[in-house]
Amino acid sequence: MTQPSRTARERIVAGAADMISRRGLNATSIRETAKHARAPLGSTYHYFPEGKQQLATEAVRYTGDLIARSLRKELEAGPVAGLRAFLGLWRKIVVDTDFRAGCPVLAVSIEEPPTDETPAALLAAAAVFEEWESLLAASLRDHGAEPEEAAQLATLIVAAVEGTVAMCRAKRSTQPLDRTAEQLQALILRLCR
Repeated sequence: MTQPSRTARERIVAGAADMISRRGLNATSIRETAKHARAPLGSTYHYFPEGKQQLATEAVRYTGDLIARSLRKELEAGPVAGLRAFLGLWRKIVVDTDFRAGCPVLAVSIEEPPTDETPAALLAAAAVFEEWESLLAASLRDHGAEPEEAAQLATLIVAAVEGTVAMCRAKRSTQPLDRTAEQLQALILRLCR
C-alpha cells in the first residue's frame, strides 16, 4: 500500500527542517525553503503568516516529533536499543547528506535570536530536547537506574549526540559517532542493572 503524499504545508515544514539542518536558521530564507519544497511562495506565506520564525518553530517540532517517535519505539527494547536508534538516525542523516546536514534543533538553538525576546523556535527547541531527555530518562529508570542518575545520563546522551553530529560534519567522518556510542553504551550498562 502506498502512503499518501504529503500536503504542501508538510512539504514546506520538512523542507525547512532540511534547509536549517544544512545551512542554519539565519541562512535559510522563506523563498529558498519554498523552492526547496517545490511549493509556491504564496502558499508558504499562507501557511506561515508569521514568517520565518513560525516556519522554523514548525520545523523544529517536526524534527522533534520524528526523533521522539523513533525513540519511543526503540526504547521499548531498552535504553541501549534507544541509544543505538538515536545514534543510527543521526548517522544516516550525516552519511546520506555527505556530511552536509546536522540537527535543525541544534542549529536553531545556537544561532543568535533576532530580538531580545526569546523566539518561539528557540522555545520549541528547548521543549524538543526536554522530550528526548525525558524519554531516555524514563527508559533508564525502567531498567534500574536511580532517578537522578537517569536524568543526568539522559542529558549527557542528548548533549553528546548533538555535539557528535557537529563533529562528524566538521571531520567528515562517522568516527565521533562510533566513539560516542561505545562510551555511552558502557555508561548505560553500568547504571542499568
